[in-house]
Amino acid sequence: MREKNCVKLAEDFLKRKFTESEYFSDKKSEKDYRFEHSIRVANIGKEIAEKEGMDSDAMVIACLLHDISYINEFKTREEARNHGRYSAKIARPFLEEIGIEPEVIENICYGIAIHVDDEADFPGERTKFALSIGDADNIDRFDAYRIFENLKWAKYDEMSIGEKREHCEKVLKRLESYKTLDFATETGKAMWLEKLEYQIGFYKKLLLQVQNSELR
Repeated sequence: MREKNCVKLAEDFLKRKFTESEYFSDKKSEKDYRFEHSIRVANIGKEIAEKEGMDSDAMVIACLLHDISYINEFKTREEARNHGRYSAKIARPFLEEIGIEPEVIENICYGIAIHVDDEADFPGERTKFALSIGDADNIDRFDAYRIFENLKWAKYDEMSIGEKREHCEKVLKRLESYKTLDFATETGKAMWLEKLEYQIGFYKKLLLQVQNSELR
Protein backbone atom coordinates (compact mmCIF):
# COMPACT_ATOMS: atom_id res chain seq x y z
CA MET A 1 0.00 0.00 0.00
CA ARG A 2 1.64 3.25 -1.08
CA GLU A 3 -0.32 5.58 1.16
CA LYS A 4 -0.84 5.06 4.87
CA ASN A 5 -4.17 6.89 4.74
CA CYS A 6 -5.75 4.66 2.08
CA VAL A 7 -8.21 3.22 4.60
CA LYS A 8 -9.41 6.70 5.56
CA LEU A 9 -9.68 7.65 1.89
CA ALA A 10 -11.80 4.55 1.26
CA GLU A 11 -14.09 5.34 4.19
CA ASP A 12 -14.48 8.93 2.97
CA PHE A 13 -15.17 7.69 -0.57
CA LEU A 14 -17.87 5.36 0.73
CA LYS A 15 -19.48 8.14 2.76
CA ARG A 16 -19.39 10.53 -0.17
CA LYS A 17 -20.92 8.06 -2.63
CA PHE A 18 -23.68 7.22 -0.15
CA THR A 19 -24.36 10.92 0.50
CA GLU A 20 -24.46 11.73 -3.23
CA SER A 21 -26.65 8.74 -4.08
CA GLU A 22 -29.98 9.77 -5.56
CA TYR A 23 -31.38 6.35 -4.70
CA PHE A 24 -30.54 6.77 -1.00
CA SER A 25 -31.81 10.36 -0.86
CA ASP A 26 -35.20 9.34 0.58
CA LYS A 27 -34.15 6.01 2.14
CA LYS A 28 -32.28 6.97 5.28
CA SER A 29 -32.80 3.70 7.15
CA GLU A 30 -31.63 1.65 4.17
CA LYS A 31 -28.61 3.91 3.67
CA ASP A 32 -27.71 3.74 7.36
CA TYR A 33 -28.02 -0.04 7.44
CA ARG A 34 -25.87 -0.52 4.33
CA PHE A 35 -23.18 1.86 5.62
CA GLU A 36 -23.12 0.31 9.10
CA HIS A 37 -23.02 -3.17 7.55
CA SER A 38 -20.00 -2.14 5.46
CA ILE A 39 -18.19 -0.87 8.55
CA ARG A 40 -18.95 -4.08 10.47
CA VAL A 41 -17.74 -6.22 7.57
CA ALA A 42 -14.55 -4.16 7.45
CA ASN A 43 -13.93 -4.75 11.15
CA ILE A 44 -14.58 -8.48 10.75
CA GLY A 45 -12.30 -8.59 7.71
CA LYS A 46 -9.58 -6.79 9.63
CA GLU A 47 -9.72 -9.37 12.41
CA ILE A 48 -9.49 -12.23 9.91
CA ALA A 49 -6.60 -10.58 8.06
CA GLU A 50 -4.62 -9.83 11.19
CA LYS A 51 -4.99 -13.35 12.57
CA GLU A 52 -4.22 -14.97 9.21
CA GLY A 53 -1.23 -12.79 8.28
CA MET A 54 -2.90 -10.97 5.39
CA ASP A 55 -2.73 -7.28 4.44
CA SER A 56 -5.24 -5.87 6.93
CA ASP A 57 -5.42 -2.39 5.34
CA ALA A 58 -6.22 -3.89 1.94
CA MET A 59 -8.84 -6.14 3.55
CA VAL A 60 -10.51 -3.22 5.31
CA ILE A 61 -10.65 -1.27 2.05
CA ALA A 62 -12.11 -4.25 0.19
CA CYS A 63 -14.77 -4.81 2.81
CA LEU A 64 -15.68 -1.12 3.00
CA LEU A 65 -16.33 -1.09 -0.75
CA HIS A 66 -17.85 -4.56 -1.21
CA ASP A 67 -21.45 -3.24 -1.33
CA ILE A 68 -20.84 0.24 -2.73
CA SER A 69 -23.03 -0.46 -5.78
CA TYR A 70 -26.07 -0.20 -3.49
CA ILE A 71 -25.89 3.52 -4.24
CA ASN A 72 -27.87 2.57 -7.33
CA GLU A 73 -31.33 1.03 -7.51
CA PHE A 74 -31.53 -2.65 -8.42
CA LYS A 75 -34.72 -3.04 -10.42
CA THR A 76 -34.49 -6.80 -10.92
CA ARG A 77 -33.30 -9.80 -8.94
CA GLU A 78 -30.60 -10.29 -11.55
CA GLU A 79 -29.27 -6.77 -10.99
CA ALA A 80 -29.18 -7.40 -7.24
CA ARG A 81 -27.30 -10.66 -7.81
CA ASN A 82 -24.71 -8.71 -9.80
CA HIS A 83 -24.06 -6.16 -7.05
CA GLY A 84 -20.62 -7.57 -6.27
CA ARG A 85 -19.51 -7.20 -9.87
CA TYR A 86 -21.01 -3.70 -10.02
CA SER A 87 -19.19 -2.77 -6.80
CA ALA A 88 -15.86 -3.94 -8.23
CA LYS A 89 -16.38 -1.66 -11.24
CA ILE A 90 -16.99 1.32 -8.96
CA ALA A 91 -14.07 0.46 -6.68
CA ARG A 92 -11.39 -0.08 -9.35
CA PRO A 93 -10.92 3.52 -10.62
CA PHE A 94 -10.92 4.80 -7.04
CA LEU A 95 -8.26 2.29 -6.01
CA GLU A 96 -6.14 3.26 -9.01
CA GLU A 97 -6.55 6.94 -8.20
CA ILE A 98 -5.23 6.61 -4.63
CA GLY A 99 -2.18 4.69 -5.82
CA ILE A 100 -2.72 1.14 -4.60
CA GLU A 101 -0.46 -1.40 -6.29
CA PRO A 102 -2.01 -3.14 -9.33
CA GLU A 103 -1.72 -6.64 -7.87
CA VAL A 104 -3.47 -5.52 -4.69
CA ILE A 105 -6.21 -3.86 -6.75
CA GLU A 106 -6.77 -7.10 -8.65
CA ASN A 107 -7.06 -9.09 -5.42
CA ILE A 108 -9.46 -6.55 -3.89
CA CYS A 109 -11.65 -6.24 -6.99
CA TYR A 110 -11.81 -9.96 -7.62
CA GLY A 111 -12.84 -10.62 -4.02
CA ILE A 112 -15.53 -7.94 -4.22
CA ALA A 113 -16.81 -9.28 -7.54
CA ILE A 114 -17.20 -12.87 -6.32
CA HIS A 115 -18.55 -12.18 -2.84
CA VAL A 116 -22.22 -12.72 -3.81
CA ASP A 117 -22.30 -15.82 -5.98
CA ASP A 118 -18.65 -16.83 -6.37
CA GLU A 119 -18.50 -15.51 -9.95
CA ALA A 120 -16.63 -12.59 -11.52
CA ASP A 121 -16.82 -11.04 -14.99
CA PHE A 122 -13.04 -10.88 -15.29
CA PRO A 123 -10.26 -13.40 -14.59
CA GLY A 124 -8.76 -13.60 -11.13
CA GLU A 125 -7.33 -15.84 -8.46
CA ARG A 126 -9.41 -17.32 -5.65
CA THR A 127 -6.91 -16.39 -2.94
CA LYS A 128 -7.63 -16.62 0.77
CA PHE A 129 -7.72 -12.84 0.76
CA ALA A 130 -10.30 -12.64 -2.04
CA LEU A 131 -12.50 -15.34 -0.52
CA SER A 132 -12.31 -13.79 2.95
CA ILE A 133 -14.21 -10.69 1.76
CA GLY A 134 -17.30 -12.82 1.21
CA ASP A 135 -16.60 -14.69 4.45
CA ALA A 136 -16.60 -11.42 6.41
CA ASP A 137 -19.84 -10.39 4.72
CA ASN A 138 -21.53 -13.68 5.65
CA ILE A 139 -20.32 -13.50 9.23
CA ASP A 140 -21.95 -10.11 9.70
CA ARG A 141 -25.16 -11.23 8.00
CA PHE A 142 -25.60 -13.88 10.68
CA ASP A 143 -24.95 -11.71 13.71
CA ALA A 144 -27.45 -10.34 16.22
CA TYR A 145 -28.89 -7.50 14.15
CA ARG A 146 -29.88 -9.82 11.32
CA ILE A 147 -32.13 -11.76 13.71
CA PHE A 148 -34.18 -8.59 14.14
CA GLU A 149 -34.16 -7.91 10.39
CA ASN A 150 -35.23 -11.44 9.48
CA LEU A 151 -38.11 -11.44 11.96
CA LYS A 152 -39.22 -8.05 10.66
CA TRP A 153 -39.05 -9.15 7.01
CA ALA A 154 -40.95 -12.36 7.82
CA LYS A 155 -43.64 -10.29 9.63
CA TYR A 156 -43.24 -12.60 12.59
CA ASP A 157 -45.42 -10.38 14.78
CA GLU A 158 -48.38 -10.98 12.47
CA MET A 159 -48.12 -14.79 12.51
CA SER A 160 -50.38 -17.18 14.38
CA ILE A 161 -48.87 -19.41 17.07
CA GLY A 162 -48.75 -22.29 14.62
CA GLU A 163 -47.06 -20.17 11.97
CA LYS A 164 -44.53 -18.91 14.49
CA ARG A 165 -43.70 -22.46 15.51
CA GLU A 166 -43.27 -23.53 11.88
CA HIS A 167 -41.13 -20.48 11.14
CA CYS A 168 -38.76 -21.19 14.04
CA GLU A 169 -38.47 -24.86 13.08
CA LYS A 170 -37.72 -23.94 9.47
CA VAL A 171 -35.08 -21.39 10.43
CA LEU A 172 -33.41 -23.81 12.85
CA LYS A 173 -33.20 -26.49 10.17
CA ARG A 174 -31.62 -24.01 7.75
CA LEU A 175 -29.14 -22.72 10.33
CA GLU A 176 -28.01 -26.24 11.22
CA SER A 177 -27.30 -26.92 7.52
CA TYR A 178 -24.98 -23.90 7.38
CA LYS A 179 -22.52 -25.46 9.83
CA THR A 180 -20.85 -27.35 6.98
CA LEU A 181 -20.17 -24.32 4.77
CA ASP A 182 -16.57 -23.87 3.68
CA PHE A 183 -14.53 -20.82 4.68
CA ALA A 184 -11.19 -19.61 3.37
CA THR A 185 -9.53 -19.50 6.78
CA GLU A 186 -9.76 -21.17 10.17
CA THR A 187 -10.34 -17.75 11.72
CA GLY A 188 -13.31 -17.07 9.44
CA LYS A 189 -14.78 -20.51 10.10
CA ALA A 190 -14.50 -20.07 13.87
CA MET A 191 -16.14 -16.65 13.74
CA TRP A 192 -18.90 -18.05 11.52
CA LEU A 193 -19.68 -20.94 13.85
CA GLU A 194 -19.77 -18.60 16.83
CA LYS A 195 -22.38 -16.37 15.13
CA LEU A 196 -24.31 -19.40 13.89
CA GLU A 197 -24.51 -20.95 17.35
CA TYR A 198 -25.75 -17.63 18.72
CA GLN A 199 -28.61 -17.57 16.21
CA ILE A 200 -29.41 -21.23 16.78
CA GLY A 201 -29.56 -20.61 20.52
CA PHE A 202 -31.87 -17.64 20.02
CA TYR A 203 -34.31 -19.52 17.79
CA LYS A 204 -34.35 -22.52 20.12
CA LYS A 205 -35.36 -20.21 22.97
CA LEU A 206 -37.92 -18.47 20.76
CA LEU A 207 -39.39 -21.82 19.72
CA LEU A 208 -39.61 -22.91 23.36
CA GLN A 209 -41.42 -19.69 24.20
CA VAL A 210 -43.85 -20.23 21.31
CA GLN A 211 -44.52 -23.78 22.45
CA ASN A 212 -45.11 -22.48 25.96
CA SER A 213 -47.72 -20.06 24.63
CA GLU A 214 -50.20 -22.94 24.23
CA LEU A 215 -51.72 -25.02 27.03
CA ARG A 216 -50.36 -28.54 27.18
